[in-house]
Amino acid sequence: MSAHCQITGRAPSFGNAVSHSGRRTRRRWSPNIQRKTYYLPSEGRRVTLRVSAKGIKVIDRDGIEAVIGRLRASGQRI
Repeated sequence: MSAHCQITGRAPSFGNAVSHSGRRTRRRWSPNIQRKTYYLPSEGRRVTLRVSAKGIKVIDRDGIEAVIGRLRASGQRI
């Protein structure tokens, strides 16, 4: 899955693009995925995550150690 946030799970959403005439064609909205590297002081190493802009805010709010702990508890390998 290319456009998928590891923290929040956000993935592309789908819908219609509506032109001025009302004609509808399918389109998708991709989340704002960034590749970010964080330092884990407890392990003394860096981890690279694919996170959305909302995921970056979650890491800023909760801390990288807490977020990585939740990911590992859910079964993700970091």
